[in-house]
Amino acid sequence: MAEASGTQPSLLAVSDLHVSYPVNRAIAERIEPGTPEDWLIVAGDVGELIADIESALRGFSERFAKVIWVPGNHELWSHRRETFRLDGAELRGEARYRHLVGICRRLGVVTPEDPYPVWRGAGGPAVVVPLFTLYDYSFRPEGADSKEAGLRIARASGVVCTDERWLRCDPYPGPEDWCRARVELSRRRLEAEVLPAGLPAVLVSHYPLIREPTRVLRYPHFAQWCGTTETAAWPSRYRATAVVYGHLHIPRPIWHDGVRHEEVSLGYPREWEHRAELGYPPVVPRRILPEPDSYPAWPPRPR
Repeated sequence: MAEASGTQPSLLAVSDLHVSYPVNRAIAERIEPGTPEDWLIVAGDVGELIADIESALRGFSERFAKVIWVPGNHELWSHRRETFRLDGAELRGEARYRHLVGICRRLGVVTPEDPYPVWRGAGGPAVVVPLFTLYDYSFRPEGADSKEAGLRIARASGVVCTDERWLRCDPYPGPEDWCRARVELSRRRLEAEVLPAGLPAVLVSHYPLIREPTRVLRYPHFAQWCGTTETAAWPSRYRATAVVYGHLHIPRPIWHDGVRHEEVSLGYPREWEHRAELGYPPVVPRRILPEPDSYPAWPPRPR
């Protein structure tokens, strides 16, 4: 397990902590800054329960100079173990997301609804852009010409994302509708706020912004729950110096069109413990700016 270190401030990132697992929670509690000026990006899937999410983000906000959070799919689940209610009603979809945004604001954590902060430390300046875009089933399996066809292929294989059971998108009919709204909102802000700033950007999303990272998935049809083709041009258009994402549980950097795309996930214990046995222990958090550490390559083993 690596900790942040160094004498100059760093922009660090982690995702997919899944703190409902005690061993993962212990790892999250040990994530410390290397300097008092370090920032931490948390790219989604802290956990499923509101109490767990708030507790982890509170700890980070107390230790880091600034914390930036984007939601993953697990944070948005209407989980059967969730006992939290607001005015007696279950928090679902947009209402749940807005409630999490409210928690973040009380903690001083930056969300996709807030002004984009500018990293002015080493490797900067760069505007850090937290994005919430979801997915729209457009990363379709080969031979699928529609969402319905893609889902049939997945169901026939027995590998279907748990979102189909627990993700509620109220008031939107489904994830693709919510995704469409979020993509348009994000595009408007990027055009109005990032382009005029003239600075490079660090784009932060739970989901990869391009399809290429999904090419190594053990089950290729799982890609349809992993993003949208609508964001493919964003790294180039908005001058990304780096793209930070999670979700796939395949922590590694890849380069595409001259832009570094860095997955910063921890993942489930069964995944990172297996990799550790092979000599590839988890590296959390990962440094995004200035120049990232040299991480050992490991054989891609998707979830």
